[in-house]
Amino acid sequence: MNGKLLYLVGASGSGKDSLLDGCRKRLQSHHGCFVAHRYITRAANIGGENHIHLSPEEFDMRASMGMFAMQWYSHGYSYGIGSEVDDWLSKGINVVINGSREYLQIAMASYPNLIPVLVDVDPDLLYERLKQRGRESEDEIRRRLQRHQQIVDSMPDNIQRIDNNSELQDGVDALLKLIEDLSPDQIKPIRATH
Repeated sequence: MNGKLLYLVGASGSGKDSLLDGCRKRLQSHHGCFVAHRYITRAANIGGENHIHLSPEEFDMRASMGMFAMQWYSHGYSYGIGSEVDDWLSKGINVVINGSREYLQIAMASYPNLIPVLVDVDPDLLYERLKQRGRESEDEIRRRLQRHQQIVDSMPDNIQRIDNNSELQDGVDALLKLIEDLSPDQIKPIRATH
């Protein structure tokens, strides 16, 4: 039995990285779920994501050797999801990934057990978060929000939503609840015997 792939998407500033970090800290073996790290050509100290930094050359070498289950290019960086997720899924383990909205349709075609999960944030709150971050101009923020809305409007019918408008802990709880609802009963903790 293959595991489910929870494909997390959301606008920049929606809190995906914080949700995944909070989720990682609370996952236990009975959840039967891993949060996959992304491999990115962006330096480790940029963006706040707990990712694995690769040089462009390292990324290209891994890609040419088939080491990525998924890969895309966005905002000047290459992103990859390691092929280890296919091994996890084949063992019945559920996997959560931080996905690209633009890559979602390709991922859905490759993974029939994919469940799209949208991190939902009110547009006004999202605007304030992006403004406070100070990385983009007013026009860039408006364009980003408009693009995000277009993508949200095109999301598949089976999308799950995580409300991340209030306390971060509430969003983490909602993501964990979704994981727990999918937890395979047959995966039991492995205990060492002496």
